[in-house]
Amino acid sequence: MESEMLQSPLLGLGEEDESDLTDWNLPLAFMKKRHCEKIEGSKSLAQSWRMKDRARYKQSLDPTVDEVKKLCTSLRRNAKEERVLFHYNGHGVPRPTVNGEIWVFNKNYTQYIPLSIYDLQTWMGSPSIFVYDCSNAGLIVKSFKQFALQREQELEVAAINPNHPLAQMPLPPSMKNCIQLAACEANELLPMIPDLPADLFTSCLTTPIKIALRWQNSRGLIKGLISPTCRIPGRLNDRRTPLGELNWIFTAITDTIAWNVLPRDLFQKLFRQDLLVASLFRNFLLAERIMRSYNCTPVSSPRLPPTYMHAMWQAWDLAVDICLSQLPTIIEEGTAFRHSPFFAEQLTAFQVWLTMGVENRNPPEQLPIVLQVLLSQVHRLRALDLLGRFLDLGPWAVSLALSVGIFPYVLKLLQSSARELRPLLVFIWAKILAVDSSCQADLVKDNGHKYFLSVLADPYMPAEHRTMTAFILAVIVNNYNTGQEACLQGNLIAICLEQLNDPHPLLRQWVAICLGRIWQNFDSARWCGVRDSAHEKLYSLLSDPIPEVRCAAVFALGTFVGNSAERTDHSTTIDHNVAMMLAQLINDGSPMVRKELVVALSHLVVQYESNFCTVALQFIEEEKNYPLPSPAAPEGSLTPVRDAPCTPRLRSVSSYGNIRAVTTARNLNKSLQNLSLNEESGSSVAFSPGNLSTSSSASSTLGSPENEEYILSFETIDKMRRVSSYSSLNSLIGVSFNSVYTQIWRVLLHLAADPYPDVSDLAMKVLNSIAYKATVNARPQRILDTSSLTQSAPASPTNKGMHIHQVGGSPPTTSTSSSSLTNEVPKQPVSRELAARPSVSAVAVQYTPHSHQFPRTRKMFDKGPEQTADDADDAVGHKSFISAAVQTGFCDWSAKYFAQPVMKIPEEHDLESQIRKEREWRFLRNARVRKQAQKIIQRGISRLDDQIFLNRNPGVPSVVKFHPFTPCIAVADKDSICFWDWEKGEKLDYFHNGNPRYTRITAMEYLNGQDCSLLLTATDDGAIRVWKNFADLEKNPEMVTAWQGLSDMLPTTRGAGMVVDWEQETGLLMTSGDVRIIRIWDTDREMKVQDIPTGADSCVTSLSCDSHRSLIVAGLGDGSIRVFDRRMALSECRVMTYREHTAWVVKAYLQKHPEGNIMSVSVNGDVRFFDPRMPESMKVLQIVKGLTALDIHPQANLFACGSMNQFTAIYNGNGELINNIKYYDGFMGQRVGAISCLAFHPHWPHLAVGSNDFYISVYSVEKRIR
Repeated sequence: MESEMLQSPLLGLGEEDESDLTDWNLPLAFMKKRHCEKIEGSKSLAQSWRMKDRARYKQSLDPTVDEVKKLCTSLRRNAKEERVLFHYNGHGVPRPTVNGEIWVFNKNYTQYIPLSIYDLQTWMGSPSIFVYDCSNAGLIVKSFKQFALQREQELEVAAINPNHPLAQMPLPPSMKNCIQLAACEANELLPMIPDLPADLFTSCLTTPIKIALRWQNSRGLIKGLISPTCRIPGRLNDRRTPLGELNWIFTAITDTIAWNVLPRDLFQKLFRQDLLVASLFRNFLLAERIMRSYNCTPVSSPRLPPTYMHAMWQAWDLAVDICLSQLPTIIEEGTAFRHSPFFAEQLTAFQVWLTMGVENRNPPEQLPIVLQVLLSQVHRLRALDLLGRFLDLGPWAVSLALSVGIFPYVLKLLQSSARELRPLLVFIWAKILAVDSSCQADLVKDNGHKYFLSVLADPYMPAEHRTMTAFILAVIVNNYNTGQEACLQGNLIAICLEQLNDPHPLLRQWVAICLGRIWQNFDSARWCGVRDSAHEKLYSLLSDPIPEVRCAAVFALGTFVGNSAERTDHSTTIDHNVAMMLAQLINDGSPMVRKELVVALSHLVVQYESNFCTVALQFIEEEKNYPLPSPAAPEGSLTPVRDAPCTPRLRSVSSYGNIRAVTTARNLNKSLQNLSLNEESGSSVAFSPGNLSTSSSASSTLGSPENEEYILSFETIDKMRRVSSYSSLNSLIGVSFNSVYTQIWRVLLHLAADPYPDVSDLAMKVLNSIAYKATVNARPQRILDTSSLTQSAPASPTNKGMHIHQVGGSPPTTSTSSSSLTNEVPKQPVSRELAARPSVSAVAVQYTPHSHQFPRTRKMFDKGPEQTADDADDAVGHKSFISAAVQTGFCDWSAKYFAQPVMKIPEEHDLESQIRKEREWRFLRNARVRKQAQKIIQRGISRLDDQIFLNRNPGVPSVVKFHPFTPCIAVADKDSICFWDWEKGEKLDYFHNGNPRYTRITAMEYLNGQDCSLLLTATDDGAIRVWKNFADLEKNPEMVTAWQGLSDMLPTTRGAGMVVDWEQETGLLMTSGDVRIIRIWDTDREMKVQDIPTGADSCVTSLSCDSHRSLIVAGLGDGSIRVFDRRMALSECRVMTYREHTAWVVKAYLQKHPEGNIMSVSVNGDVRFFDPRMPESMKVLQIVKGLTALDIHPQANLFACGSMNQFTAIYNGNGELINNIKYYDGFMGQRVGAISCLAFHPHWPHLAVGSNDFYISVYSVEKRIR
């Protein structure tokens, strides 16, 4: 039988040499030759397997039961865990039985002997492939499944009951990982076709191209055109030849059909895990198509959906017809072979799919073909371009490409030296790694990192592609020591350092991240960086104008100081220098940078834990002994009446989780068994920063982490921060006040009181971790020390009152005197989140937004593993605790940029997008408001006393602000903001601002009022918060960002708080107040750009700026008016000083029209007009005295002032009184309260007035004029 090869007697297809035609015999000759049973595959099937996998094979002709058993057990024993293929050719023997038997011979070949499938399963084991080419083959498949189920049940019985007889016997092998292919269903017979071989099913599985051409020649448009003796030139494995190209097309089409029809997991199992299995199932698809044309239905297990009618078969028929139509001229005349247009046409179809959009559409069916085309140099460039465009559609597209098998194709292409492929391959790999970073090991194994190192070092590559390369290398070295070692050997650190100052910001960002990752927990790379002065070169990025770049630099420096394996004087000096450079970012305008700063400093804390423990204990003792003065209400502030109304329930705030004013109710200040800081007693309890404790003692103590969330409460940390800022700590024993550890501890204290909750939480975790470590280590000594600085608090049940979800109408219990002493209006908790921070173990992963440049979500990390007393002294466990608890996810968030579409037109530029349409609507609305308001103003304003809105605000209004284009007015009280619709008279929203209890809101501004508005609030502690989604019924308010606009501001007995002025055109924010500077912030870059000294000892009470002339006018508490030109040097920028006022300046306003005059008013009622070019005032008016508020209309020639004497006066620009407002309308002549705030609408002639009787009212011109 050695000569029995599967050869076509008709076409001579050239897959093998010509030989006898036994297996392709005609049915008429079927009876002349007796067909033998062939166990473990016919020779042709085995040869096909051997050609693909070089597998060993054996055949058994006319076998007996013993021979089958011997052969199967031998192969299974040799194969071990590999797959074994069993091929049964049952032609000429009885059909399979319903009892699960097939037929073999006896030793004398005189009769048929049944062979049970159950026995065959036992001998073959798993994994195996079974191929049945006989009539009624479906019966074998059914019996196989029944026996497999029986085996599973036996396994379960043996596992449950060890005494069962089955458990005493050898366990039967499981058949779960077995594959079956059968020629027909259980009730079908094999076809008898004269033009095709008798073993048609086997021929399809082993010689698919030959049988496909033969079948096509018998039925296609070119039926009978090709002679049976015609031979197709070429080799199967040469895609440049006709035969090789057909085989290539067949592989692409069958892969495509399978990928489009099969479930994804089944496709992966059958077509991507094993080359032999994939080849068999590709050929099985052809067998299904051919045999169904003869009323036979091939069966498989696992069962496949029908594929014989798929549209791609038409493309195969066309390719075959094109090939066969050329054969006569190629063979007879020797003409050149014309390659099939199949792949070019499929790429065009794929391109059409990409250009037609992807919304709600099925994936492109040509994707597997595109991967096949990557093997061809002719189409490779176009295929890579289209593939890159597809991957750019998003992570779902990358997942599809990975499921179809893109990885080995693009991995092999990294061996190419073609420069034109570099941008495409870099783009594709960036997209892949942004979605699936697990292939870093394969890249390093195949030296793929060297390709990207060469691209990154190539100065001729565009910055965009070098950025993607830096990202790829950052993924390769991320938490992968082999990748770090390989890239270090490839000189990655030097390559990155050369590009730190590249003009492209995204490249700077990822080069820094790449550096941070290569030396993370890899000391060799750290010392390589030291030799190259990498840390010093990174310092320049700490002042980069792009926040993400600054954050990346902080990350890199943080990992730099966090992985030193050995402590030497040199390494310690480097760590200290890096730490002090990082500390300069304490007041950075970006919360993202400050969060990363906390993480970077936590690395230093871990490295020098004992030093920080010493500092922590000394700060705790200093805080205990230093009496902190209680902040008093500013002079002239209005005290709310005692009969305050019941405050309605405040609205939930999405980003609250732990807003500062609410986190004070965390109940973190519970007792540690042998250490407490009873810092407050008597009346001082009420003035504890943010003290809302439900405990009657309201003591600020260190708590045990076994029972409480934090050891140090926010109150304690905040007091430490404030004490350390103005008290002398030089007396501290053991640590100099100016030492690095002391300075870093102060930085962490400052960050723990950060206005952005995520920053504060991270710093709290670090501080409390060290505080707990320090106090536990010091506990035995302190117990024995009779002169201990603190008294042990009794172990009492913790009051969890604030942790109970309040759903009733009464506010939570607070200290009995806190409300009266702080003039705080009792409020209900904002929500369950606001009432108290839940236990950290129950906190779900939450996100808060940052800005349009930042991720839409911000993760709030949980506490991490609890630390018990037993392992409290375990340094390794303690370090891992900090590492697990203090993370930001900045790098992972940055990586998402590469997973999102970069070629897609932004929605705001898409004329048909919803965002664009909404923006156009707002543009038209804004124009309409301006036009209508201007008409009213041009008619002239004789009176402004028509009350169009009146309502009772939840708190005493302190600041009021009109939205420039919507009928919305924002009213701030001490720590909350209420929004009113002044047209409908409805309350839209009310939420907590999040400032500490001892601070108050002193200024508000609308940002981007012409589009998607944000609300900026400023408090008298120097903090700035920006909110979005306010006054939105569908969404909760969210904090976009927050930062410390002014440092070293503390509430004083007389101060202006914080005053701001916003330049919409430039995005600059001017800030000042109880300081001696005017600080200018660039909100786009999120950084301070200038500090202008005021040159005065008094506070700044009013700011006004002109973006066109770069002028700033400041009114001061000493009565002076100072004009600054911010373009000039600091020593020369004060260009004019007016000292004509003798009292507090209530308002200083720089007019925006061309004259640009200055108008100022003091509390004494003298109004003065200045020309900035002249040294003296042009005009002086005298109005009422005792002013508390004043505003000037930016469009109309009006200004209004409010008095503590309970009236509002409106004047025109000439100082003529238009009207007074002393009484409310409709309240039987009720007198207005003392005016606390007022503001004009930016366009309409509307005036909003707030008074200390809680009422807010809006006045306008007469109705007939409106």
